[in-house]
Order: sequence, then structure tokens, then C-alpha cells
Amino acid sequence: MSNANETTSRRDLFRNVALAAVLGGLDVEAAQHVHTTAAAEKSATGAYKAKLLNAHEYQTMQKLANLILPADEHSKGALDAGAVEFIDLLCSQNPDLASIYTGGLAWMDRAMEKRYGKDFVSASAEQQTALLDLIAYRKNDSAELGPGIVFFDWARKMVVDAFYTSAIGVKDVGYMGNKGMSEFKVSQEAIDYVVKRSGL
Repeated sequence: MSNANETTSRRDLFRNVALAAVLGGLDVEAAQHVHTTAAAEKSATGAYKAKLLNAHEYQTMQKLANLILPADEHSKGALDAGAVEFIDLLCSQNPDLASIYTGGLAWMDRAMEKRYGKDFVSASAEQQTALLDLIAYRKNDSAELGPGIVFFDWARKMVVDAFYTSAIGVKDVGYMGNKGMSEFKVSQEAIDYVVKRSGL
């Protein structure tokens, strides 16, 4: 019985995180639980099995996530942080989010096929970047590009959210956790700035 309750509460948590993503108020602690669940599945089975996205959609989302936040010499990237697993888990719990991603990924393929005769994953890096350069800016909004612009805005924000709520992302920003301090010091520069701005 406790196992059923645990599954129900985990499912409820995922739904709440997915709903928060739709509404724009992501809960960091809950988001970290999503990462933990995906990591536990990878650890237990050797691989994460997509819950919503089909194999092609998943591969397209991997390519997109890697273009949004690639690894560099300082830090690992979105793929290492489990961004695609994070997005897939959340989409599997919210039909609105699922529709945004399945529809958006299909739009990416159609747009790429129209321009270059191949889907997004099969296109060259230059072709992928050229499409993203068009849909990365609201100034390019048009009947043709509008759906892509909306989707890319979602994808970009959720990939970044996924990264910075993961263990890799937390380490990347240097967050040390809540720790006690023996003393609290404010730099003289900060004090001078406040005094200057206050007019005292």
C-alpha cells in the first residue's frame, strides 16, 4: 500500500512540476526530484526510457538541447544534466506541455524539410543553426515562423531550467548550499554605493 501511495505522490509531484512549468513558476526542489527520478531509472536499467516522446522526437529534442546549452571547457551541457529526460517526464504528466513539445518538434521537422529537404536531426549543423537563428527572435514573428518562435521560447527556457536545477547546473553556478556563517560582512563598496544612492 505504501508503494502505491509513493507512486501516486510521485506522479502528483510530476504533474505539479509540469503545471508549474506551464504557468511559469518552477519549484526548484520539485524539479530536482524529477532529475532524481530520471537518474534512478538510468542507474537501475542502464538507460532512460522515454515516457512521451517517440524515438525521433527524443532524438530531435536531444539535438536541440545540445544546441541550446552545449558542454564547454568549463562545464558539462544540457545532455549531461538530463535536460531531455526532465522535459520528457514533465510532458508525460501534462497534456498541454505534451502538445507544445510534440507539436513544436513536428514544426521543426516541417520547417527544415521545407528549407533543406531533410528533418532537423538529418540537417547539417549550419542548417540547424540557420533555422534557430530565425526562431530565436520575436522580431522575426510571422505566420510562417510564429509557431516555431513560440516553441523555441519554451524549449530554451525549459532546457535552461532543467540544466540549472540539476546537480551539474547547481555545481556550475557554484552554489554551496545553506551554511552557517560565523560573521556577516558587507563590502565597503556596497555600503558606499547604497549611501551614494540614498543621498545621505
